Amino acid sequence: MTAWVGARVPRKEDRRMLLGRGRFVADMVRTDTLHASFVRSPHASATIKSIGTAAAKKVDGVVEVLTGKDLGDPYLQSVLERDEFKPTKMPILATDRVRFVSEPVAVVIAEDAYAAEDGVEAVEVEWETGPAVMDIRAALAAESEVHSGTGNCLVDLVMFDDPRLDAIFGEAPLTIEATFTSARVSALPMEGRVTMAEWDDRDGQVIVHTSTQVPHQTRSGIAQALGVPERAVRVIAPDVGGGFGQKCVVSREEVVLAAAAMRLNRPVIWIEDRQENLTASVHGHEQEYEVTAAFDHDGRILGLAADIRCDIGAYSVYPFTCAVEPLMAATELPGIYKVPAYRSRGRGFATNKAPTAPYRGVSRPQIVLVMERLMEKAAARLGIDPVEIRRRNMILPGEFPYTGVNRITYDEGSYLESLDQTEKRITEAGWYAERDRLREQGLYAGIGFSCFSERTAYGTPTMSQRRMRMTPGYDTAHVRMDPSGEVIVTTGTSGHGQGHETTFAQIVADQLGIHPDQVRLRQGDTDLTSYGWGTFGSRSIVIGGGAARKAADTVAGQLKKVAAHLLEVGEDDVELAEGKAGVRGVPDVSLPISELARVVHFQTHKLPEECRYGLEARESSDPPGTFSNACHAVLVSVDPGTGEIRARKFMVVEDCGVIINPLVVDGQVRGGVAQGIAAALYERITFDQEGQPTSTTLMDYLVPTANEICPIEIHHLETPSQFSENGSKGMGEGGTIGAPAAVLNAINDALSHLGVQFDHIPVLPEDVLA
Repeated sequence: MTAWVGARVPRKEDRRMLLGRGRFVADMVRTDTLHASFVRSPHASATIKSIGTAAAKKVDGVVEVLTGKDLGDPYLQSVLERDEFKPTKMPILATDRVRFVSEPVAVVIAEDAYAAEDGVEAVEVEWETGPAVMDIRAALAAESEVHSGTGNCLVDLVMFDDPRLDAIFGEAPLTIEATFTSARVSALPMEGRVTMAEWDDRDGQVIVHTSTQVPHQTRSGIAQALGVPERAVRVIAPDVGGGFGQKCVVSREEVVLAAAAMRLNRPVIWIEDRQENLTASVHGHEQEYEVTAAFDHDGRILGLAADIRCDIGAYSVYPFTCAVEPLMAATELPGIYKVPAYRSRGRGFATNKAPTAPYRGVSRPQIVLVMERLMEKAAARLGIDPVEIRRRNMILPGEFPYTGVNRITYDEGSYLESLDQTEKRITEAGWYAERDRLREQGLYAGIGFSCFSERTAYGTPTMSQRRMRMTPGYDTAHVRMDPSGEVIVTTGTSGHGQGHETTFAQIVADQLGIHPDQVRLRQGDTDLTSYGWGTFGSRSIVIGGGAARKAADTVAGQLKKVAAHLLEVGEDDVELAEGKAGVRGVPDVSLPISELARVVHFQTHKLPEECRYGLEARESSDPPGTFSNACHAVLVSVDPGTGEIRARKFMVVEDCGVIINPLVVDGQVRGGVAQGIAAALYERITFDQEGQPTSTTLMDYLVPTANEICPIEIHHLETPSQFSENGSKGMGEGGTIGAPAAVLNAINDALSHLGVQFDHIPVLPEDVLA
């Protein structure tokens, strides 16, 4: 019997992608398509005195110029039902004030992209500039406010506190105080944002084709902003070229395109260029942590306190709000370590920069960096091996399910085993000897570790604790077998490169006893799929795949009923495998599953009532969440002459529960590690004091190529989750979560003989030379 779950099945998507047959929004052709281009603010903080559009409307080829007032001042507003949260409106097009460079104030719609750009140049805006708040310190000073009456702090959450902490810090053998920072970064998907909207007279709805991770949330945002029922908006996400969180929030441009198509009754397209992507789209991960940790003589942590400050930019994004990063950080900082006493405060500060959104990992790269650096610092001060101090503090086998000081219950994990395996493998592979050889060659070299868990697949039991007005979590799948025995699966999740067409097919094929090639996935269309929350937070296989498995299992039961009737045996005696319904223990007695489907659809009158009228099922999944885990190790070299840092070898020992497809998992891990190395060594969005972005091209914003990413060796452990229908745990963010801490620890190991310590990312050559 073939088992498809766990098999290295080549991705169904790859052939059409490699042959250039992918279907992306920018590839779509419609008759009479208009092109949109946005008038964007050149100032970080300014009052709009007037917007003159008359000259632009006279430009050859320009069809329309629209401002926020023309559209009725629509806006997006995300809400947390917490007193500590201050909601702010994000105007779709700014009408009275701009709050960051590249904020849209008008849209020019023309017959072609060139005319639209010319029209943008002709729009006349009168500005009155004001002071810009450009960092957390300026926001704290509150000499000027990004939003009046907020004091620049849009969320302030004291998540945990313990009155014993002050005494613990005063009496502990070792107390460490440190500040950790991470730079603002861009998700930089290969395909930037792109939207084409068209009005459908027959159905009375605007159809929005857009590169998004969250089709249903985009539909809800557009409908709410424009004041129309959701049935009047259909959102379709075709092939999507990456997202990494940047496309899991609703863009203002998506709303504008929908409004324009409704007004003009013609298709309108907008394709973001790379400069817009770097300056006008959402960013991620600009954070500061002031941390105090106490340890005993043996290196066991006694207490932890953290003041967490996040630069969330000019607005709270829809629907996740600006609280997503400080909430995640304050709640999950202890991670895999047993912390007896804990205090955390998480704040989000408005600045005159583009908003931040749930970038891949959502604060966990930072909190893992904090905890892993604390372990290294304590080990150095106490003279304990840095690997050993981790063992003494982590949640151990036999202690699961473990409920931490942060009131999170961790399901079964392999924290100790992953660390032990990593240490053993790099030792046997000669990493320490290679580190010595590099040092003999005049380079500084070091080895760094990071151990972590990745909380994944947040269902509504977890997401509801954030008190979002729109609470994501559950997802629904529909499985339907047609008369030829082929299967259509619809899901509310929406892939953007993860291989869902393959992995969902493997899950369903196993339940139905058919080949994955007989299973087709339909996703990303709000008119075809049940309301779903899209793809983010490593949720798709656990929640969406869990729902698909449940629905497939129901259909399998229907098939067994039909087969039992036709073969005149009991239902329990029927098994589905290799495309047939057979009788257990009697290999010569079977019927093709396609024949069962034909009878159900074409000769249903021959069947008893309970077997009639189709083979289909709809099921939902809403788990509390799972915990993947991993250990990362990296060998780096540092050139003392140039300051260049190179990752030379990288090892991952990871556990994401039951692996659906090792090829897909390995691809996700490698991509995530590359993104984590990039955050540690290369990527940062920068501004000058007037708020002008200074990293507006790929000459300024450094992204590693294949030449900068070292070989990544991956090993798997499998600890099935009790909270998952498939036994799987999400794993889409783990590579990004663990890599920055490992790289930073390796750099500090390389420079330890100089007394140098870095507690920020990225670490750049000029930092090393200084």
